[in-house]
Amino acid sequence: MVLSDTIVALATPSGAGAIAVIRISGKEAITIANSIFKSVHAKDLTKQKSHTILLGHITDSARTLDEVLLSVFKDPHSYTGEDVIEISCHGSPYIQQQIIQLLLRKGCRMADAGEFTLRAFLHGKLDLSQAEAVADLISSENEATHQIAMQQMRGGFSNEIKMLREELLNFASLIELELDFFEEDVEFADRAKFKELLNRIQEVLKRLVDSFAVGNVIKNGIPVAIVGEPNVGKSTLLNAFLNEERAIVSEIAGTTRDAIEDELNIGGIGFRFIDTAGIRDTEDVVENIGIKKTFEKISQAQVVLFIHSAEEFRMAEVNLKSLQLEVGKIASKYPDKPLVILVNKTDILSPKERTNLKNMLTNVEGSAFQLISAKTGEGVEAVKNLLLNFVNTGALRNNETIVTNTRHYDALLKALEEVQKVQSGLDNSISGDLLAIDIRQALYHFGEITGEISSDDLLGNIFANFCIGK
Repeated sequence: MVLSDTIVALATPSGAGAIAVIRISGKEAITIANSIFKSVHAKDLTKQKSHTILLGHITDSARTLDEVLLSVFKDPHSYTGEDVIEISCHGSPYIQQQIIQLLLRKGCRMADAGEFTLRAFLHGKLDLSQAEAVADLISSENEATHQIAMQQMRGGFSNEIKMLREELLNFASLIELELDFFEEDVEFADRAKFKELLNRIQEVLKRLVDSFAVGNVIKNGIPVAIVGEPNVGKSTLLNAFLNEERAIVSEIAGTTRDAIEDELNIGGIGFRFIDTAGIRDTEDVVENIGIKKTFEKISQAQVVLFIHSAEEFRMAEVNLKSLQLEVGKIASKYPDKPLVILVNKTDILSPKERTNLKNMLTNVEGSAFQLISAKTGEGVEAVKNLLLNFVNTGALRNNETIVTNTRHYDALLKALEEVQKVQSGLDNSISGDLLAIDIRQALYHFGEITGEISSDDLLGNIFANFCIGK
């Protein structure tokens, strides 16, 4: 890692705006900035205290480029742990480029993606899991993802891991010390307390591993498949959810040939709705391709909304038994997915028909039911509330740690596996040297999460996904 040079990048989104922020970090940051900045009060940047803001002009020889506010952050009291200068200039793309090009000529280098945060990690300002949370915070699009990222960036997750690692490390030290006194046959590590620790570590690791099931879908948006026969109102429901004409609605059956996806924020949680092609027997080649994709989307979804038309329930042949068989068929095909049966177009029903239908549905077990009219909006909010009930937001409300990062999840699984090996070895009274091997492996996987153990390749892969300027 090259930390001796001084880097520069635009820290705000590219394009025109009211202001733009250009960030500089490195040993020469203040000196280089001082060479192009003229304070309105003739102040020397190199003599200013940290966290000082100055008004002045950026000049290129005799030419004034812009009037700016310049912020000074001195090592180690800065984001990167180095000297940092932030120039707040007017948001003209021309001005931004002129200042950056001037800084490059003065000795700065363009920062790589995520290099400011990488330097923060390498200087001990953040651990690796906190650094990764910075990217999650920037990309957060709803309350849930924002809350998870903030909790992780503040060190909630890494602190939990560090405490477990430290306790395990203490016992590992005692067990390795026993190896130096092997001939004396002494025990420095209390086996009973060690078993208690291992049980507690396993409980925490299992909780964190289990939280990934919730965290991953919250981070990426919870996919919800809207399925049913043609012309039952799937596309109308999607439009009702989004409150816009996103999908084509037509009286002609089979209009939707391909899956249409869009996202919606419900109660701070992101849901990704997938309007699929109607399921029916057809000889239309293109429609059959769409139906095949429908089943693929159902397999990928976390929740399935299966829509019937209220028109079906006016027919004599549709009775309680046939409805139970159909629901059972769907539920057995996707046993692990929450299934909601929606009866659409209820606006066409008479009060008596509506009452009869409700009575019929209350006698069908195994699924949630809701009467709706996607056309008028009746019942749509109730469906949204049902979807929220499928998401375990209790952990969010209680501010518990939720794992959303696949790399962390993989390391936790490996750490849990090694701790279980230690537990088994302890139960079977295996020798201390063999116990020490498994403990070291568990410690290694803990260290992978926080960055106490890392490689250049790992860091390169992580920070390459950051935006330039962060």
